[in-house]
Amino acid sequence: MENNLPKTEVIVPEGKEVTTLGAGCFWCIEAVFQRLEGVHSVVSGYSGGFVENPAYREVCRGITGHAEVAQITFDPKIITFESLLEVFFATHDPTTLNRQGADVGPQYRSAIFYHSREQQEIAQSIKNDLNAKKIFPDPIVTEITPFTNFYAAEQVHQNYYNDNQAQPYCQFVVKPKVDKLKRYFAERMKS
Repeated sequence: MENNLPKTEVIVPEGKEVTTLGAGCFWCIEAVFQRLEGVHSVVSGYSGGFVENPAYREVCRGITGHAEVAQITFDPKIITFESLLEVFFATHDPTTLNRQGADVGPQYRSAIFYHSREQQEIAQSIKNDLNAKKIFPDPIVTEITPFTNFYAAEQVHQNYYNDNQAQPYCQFVVKPKVDKLKRYFAERMKS
């Protein structure tokens, strides 16, 4: 289906930048990026679909075209877009089409919704470099597409891991990604 939705206006605070990333369940993405130094805010939501103001139930059924994403506002003087993408590629499997682990469907696709030509060029360069170096056993299938719209997820999905760490999904799916962040990027984490 064609996306004829109005472009979402993104308010970017002075001196900050915004990116929108999909890497499976947004609870995972949010938990990882909230912990990085230089990240100002992380909002879980939906992007890249053809339904205006989608609801979680619709997105989960895969009928809206949206991916579960995190919209990340960051300070480029503290953490670069390249550094964010390094964490992005290291904390999910960018080689599986429309799936992350047991979460299956286009709503769980690996995606970079770029907000500028510079973000597009950086994302494409990093993807090409990782593929050329065969960092992953299979080719990266992460879509790199222009940002058009973002709809914040319902409040229950915001700050999910921090508020629900004992929940089984958080223990078995989200926590290993946070642990991977601690293992490989401890120096980039907030104290």
